[in-house]
Amino acid sequence: MAIFHLSVKTISRSAGRSATAAAAYRAGVKIADERTGEIHDYRRRSGVESAVLLLPANAPDWATDRAALWNAAEHAETRKNSTVAREFEIALPAELSADERKQLAHAFACQIIERHGCAVDVAIHTPGKKGDDRNHHAHLLLTTRRLTTAGFTEKTRELDDLKTGEIGRWRERFANMQNLYLLHHDHSAQVDHRSLEAQAIDQEPTRHLGPAATGYERRTGQPSRKRQDYEAEAAERQARAREAGELERQRLDAERSILDLSGELDAAKHERWQQEEDEIERAWQAEAERQRLIAEARAQIERQRQEAERQRQEAAEAERQRLAAQARAQAERQRQEAAEAERQRLDEQRALLQVNIPGLERELAEWIQQRQGLVLRELPPAAWLADKWGELKRAKQAEATARQALDALEAAYADWCKTHRLGLMLSPYIPGSKRREKDTLEQRLTEARTILKQAESALAVAQKAYEARLPAAECEAQQLAEERQQQLAIRQKWITQAHTLLQQARTAQNADQERREAEIRAQMEAERRQWEAEQRKTQEPECPLAEPTAPKQEPPKSAIPALQPKPRYPAPGG
Repeated sequence: MAIFHLSVKTISRSAGRSATAAAAYRAGVKIADERTGEIHDYRRRSGVESAVLLLPANAPDWATDRAALWNAAEHAETRKNSTVAREFEIALPAELSADERKQLAHAFACQIIERHGCAVDVAIHTPGKKGDDRNHHAHLLLTTRRLTTAGFTEKTRELDDLKTGEIGRWRERFANMQNLYLLHHDHSAQVDHRSLEAQAIDQEPTRHLGPAATGYERRTGQPSRKRQDYEAEAAERQARAREAGELERQRLDAERSILDLSGELDAAKHERWQQEEDEIERAWQAEAERQRLIAEARAQIERQRQEAERQRQEAAEAERQRLAAQARAQAERQRQEAAEAERQRLDEQRALLQVNIPGLERELAEWIQQRQGLVLRELPPAAWLADKWGELKRAKQAEATARQALDALEAAYADWCKTHRLGLMLSPYIPGSKRREKDTLEQRLTEARTILKQAESALAVAQKAYEARLPAAECEAQQLAEERQQQLAIRQKWITQAHTLLQQARTAQNADQERREAEIRAQMEAERRQWEAEQRKTQEPECPLAEPTAPKQEPPKSAIPALQPKPRYPAPGG
């Protein structure tokens, strides 16, 4: 059976809560709190059937963003104990379908918006996995200030004070709406917003255990201490109620006995009948009021349906116009692109017709010759670049010359020693001139060896300098090779472009020449036909009253003379 539940709670900073966290948790979304820098991410939360943000008609555009709305609600409050949001928690009938429950929650939220001018974030939750599967409910998170085009304005104080009775009226209104929806969808179940005592129902009211006790029972499977205390209190209250009921029954029995004894039983029966008639009258009035409310609800639902249909049609028309505008803009862009492409083609065609083919052929021949010269040109090796000034070469030549001179002197000295071998053994008997020759040769050998050592030292220095310059020379040789490759690539690119341009220019100019020749032939053909027509007119027989014939008109020089008919010869033997 359907049950009634509507509780109003506040989200206050004094309790360490925030509107951004409450909105993110109930809607199952991610919201960054700009005031504190915290990020509330509940996207992995399950059980959120739908989350819709409903706004007043004059709300600004930025309010459609849930994060922007609740951050603005936080910024609108400055005190450290401010109430930043208000929550209506309502139970939805399990007898209705998901769409019907959604319509009921949204209709109730729309009435709140219409009366108080605040924004309402409606989040519908499904029953928990381990709880009652009929516990369909919705969380209506309200802003504490009215929302207009200027943003958040004055606070909805009428919902803060219980003395105004505003919460009680909303409880009654939601009960009526719930009953109307149940009747509209052919369900006999009804709900009552009044307390069990006001409804004269002898039943112990249930108590909300809270999230902590409920979570403890779900985790352990054991009743919480809060439930045990509540059950003990309920048992004690039921015992007291039974005692009170027994006393009340005894009192009624005593009164009935007194009535019987006093002879006023008929008056009591008449009074009871009158009370029953009054109750029946009140029931009829209640039924009439219920029927009136049903009619009003149906009319309101029909108006809402018509308004939704009108909005849908307007949105469809706006979408159609937007798509049409996009199509027109795209067609205009395509037309402009086609015109630009045609203009570029004509410019290219005119440029091809103006190309100087002989000059281009000469340039092409020059580029081919330059490329051939680059291919045939030999690049200097790295060894030559390292000794481009000839220092190593001269050092080698000087060393070779010194070595050759030393070899020649050593050979001459050896020959001299061989020739004067006997005289060397008898040195006192050698003439002085021969001894001076030997000293001279030995002095020259010493000088030649000194010169050779100097040449070898100079060669070593030149060789070391050569080896030091060799890496740079190799880099220079590599750079020269790369530059030649680049120049060859540039020349090849020019040659390819020139070939392509030459072919295109020849094709375009030949086509233009053929077009001109075709136009000339067509013009000559038209002049010839005109001349033939004029000739046929001059050869027609003259009338009796014909005017003097005009002088014979000569055909134009460019015209082709008409063909004369062949003579008719007689047949053979005729």
